[in-house]
Amino acid sequence: MSIAVLRTADGWWVQTHEGAVRVDTAATTTAELLADRSAVDAAAAGGETVPVASLELVSPVTAPCRVVAQMTNYVSHVKDSGMNPETVPLTFFRKSSGSISGPTADIVRPAHVTLLDYEVEIGLVVGTTLPVGSTIDDTTVARHIAALVITNDVSARDVQLPKTQFYEAKSYPTFTPVGPVLLVLEDGDLDRFEQLRLMLRVNGEIRQNSTVRDMIYRPTEALRTLTGFQRVDPGDLILTGTPGGTALKAPPKPIEIIGALLPPAVKWKTFFKRQASNPAYLQDGDVVEVTIATDDAMLDLGMQRTTVRYA
Repeated sequence: MSIAVLRTADGWWVQTHEGAVRVDTAATTTAELLADRSAVDAAAAGGETVPVASLELVSPVTAPCRVVAQMTNYVSHVKDSGMNPETVPLTFFRKSSGSISGPTADIVRPAHVTLLDYEVEIGLVVGTTLPVGSTIDDTTVARHIAALVITNDVSARDVQLPKTQFYEAKSYPTFTPVGPVLLVLEDGDLDRFEQLRLMLRVNGEIRQNSTVRDMIYRPTEALRTLTGFQRVDPGDLILTGTPGGTALKAPPKPIEIIGALLPPAVKWKTFFKRQASNPAYLQDGDVVEVTIATDDAMLDLGMQRTTVRYA
């Protein structure tokens, strides 16, 4: 059975039915904690508890680390983006680990950003060193994924699109809220991966609601492809894509065709003028609630609750 680990500024905790039990460990990073599995298991077995609500939780994934994200990896999101799910490639982009923030920390929109979007994603936390050329298949992938976390791939669309790159638009501080739970996996847990349901609400309104069954490239293929050109290490974080329902959607085909004929400056001015009228983009004071769990709650990554603030 999976173990729900929480983190505060001064330590690590295991969440139980009775409350939170402190983990007796000297670990200060996620990689060190995953290496001290006996201490995690001991806390999961029981001990003195405190109310979970009394803890001020921070991200259970510590920085610095590698943050790598898959792009357009759910059928519904690919269709929202105006692409073909049958031909979309497996692609990655990087985010700065300086964008990581806690599960209740504010999402701060920089003053120059106008189109702030959300993307609920399952985060894979790597538990072993995987050098370039590692052999990974469905029978071995569970050895390398130590834990799962909730992530929100916050995106500045008006930076991302005209610059045709992702790093800056997704790497501002607070643009990767993580947690609350570091769900440490045990044997067989990953077999239920496709049953996980991702849900994101803004001010109580459901914006995204999908299971992993909508995912195109699963963890085995993602890890195998990633380690074909890049090493990954314990504590690294891999975001696995988002389902449909984000604020940004591709324009209708006729408008897209006309837009392609316009000079770039005119095209983007017209596009952003239309997008500015879209109320789905995050506004100052919006409350974003994110949950990821199986419908029977046997795998449960908790609830992330953040508030949008304009700089």
